[in-house]
Amino acid sequence: TQSTWGLMFVFRSSLPRLFLHSTKMAYEVTIVPALSDNFMYMLSDKENKLCAVIDPVDPEKLISTANQRGEKITMVLTTHNHWDHAGGNKKIASLIPGIPIYGGINDNAEAVTKEVAQDEIISLGSLKIKVIETPCHTPGHVCYYVPSENSQGAVFTGDTLFTAGCGNFNSGTPQMMYNAFKKLSELPDNTLCYSGHEYTVSNLKYASFVEPNNEDIKKKLEWATNQSANKLHTVPSTISEEKKINPFMRAVLSVDSVIQHCKGCVDAVDALRMVREEKTKGDWKNKL
Repeated sequence: TQSTWGLMFVFRSSLPRLFLHSTKMAYEVTIVPALSDNFMYMLSDKENKLCAVIDPVDPEKLISTANQRGEKITMVLTTHNHWDHAGGNKKIASLIPGIPIYGGINDNAEAVTKEVAQDEIISLGSLKIKVIETPCHTPGHVCYYVPSENSQGAVFTGDTLFTAGCGNFNSGTPQMMYNAFKKLSELPDNTLCYSGHEYTVSNLKYASFVEPNNEDIKKKLEWATNQSANKLHTVPSTISEEKKINPFMRAVLSVDSVIQHCKGCVDAVDALRMVREEKTKGDWKNKL
């Protein structure tokens, strides 16, 4: 259940709003579904009633929710330039004139007004949001990390890291995705991971092919299948969980069982290349 992560869902206006149990938590994340399988997010500074929106492809939905809650949307955080993530930027800029729209350097995402680089800090009220450069899926893909000294931080990973999955290497190399995953793996283990799509069940099916004896994958797949059957989300995961169930993260970390699967690979970067190519090719589906 969601309580595995110490989370509690409270429903308001039909949208699931996540509250973390810690009374010291300064932020709040709202998951807002969009299109067929996308996630938009609202990151709120609870004290100051300020809100950043992540990948607002359907901005009217986010603005309506913020208005109902008495929150002010003060910025857009764009993970990358694909239309299903950045395609609402022009619209939200017209609806909220002057709003700053952040995105990665040289990603050329729609309507971005401020390009950001590794380790830059974006302030949202009392919150500090750290930029993590993760180019590969697109040339300037970035993730946004919200640290928390007293409780769980959160990272918004766009199409770089999914629950048990990894984005395609559209504009980069295996080395680039390796570097991205290494950065994410070094975040605190309890960091909550909010990805850009609901791909968890299919990702876990591939993970179970790579590691058929991995009990963590088996349990997570059973849970995710049940969640999906009940039309419930499977995000967030945590960095700790990704280290146990994500074959791409486990390739990067050179976990023995994944490396054994990647016969003939010369190192962790090569193993990451192999599992990405294998999952994309899809032949493994006939071997489950």
